[in-house]
Amino acid sequence: MKTRLWISAATVASVMTLAGCAGNGPNQNIGLAGGAVGGALLGNAIGGSTAATVGGAAIGGLVGNEVGRSSDQRNQQRYYPNNGPRY
Repeated sequence: MKTRLWISAATVASVMTLAGCAGNGPNQNIGLAGGAVGGALLGNAIGGSTAATVGGAAIGGLVGNEVGRSSDQRNQQRYYPNNGPRY
């Protein structure tokens, strides 16, 4: 029981740390948090150790961050195509 509590605490701490480093877009923040939680769950299921859980959270957070960032960029180009500099 204590091991699961420590794993959960480490996962939450890593998610919050990664979320603080996230970019500006809302999809990027959501992707980071969701990816980190999903990666932590998957890492714990596969590896079964604290290191696997934290590693899964880090990798999932990075992947979710990139997916969210690309979604934000696509939305920016789609809905605000003329926001760039005009020369």
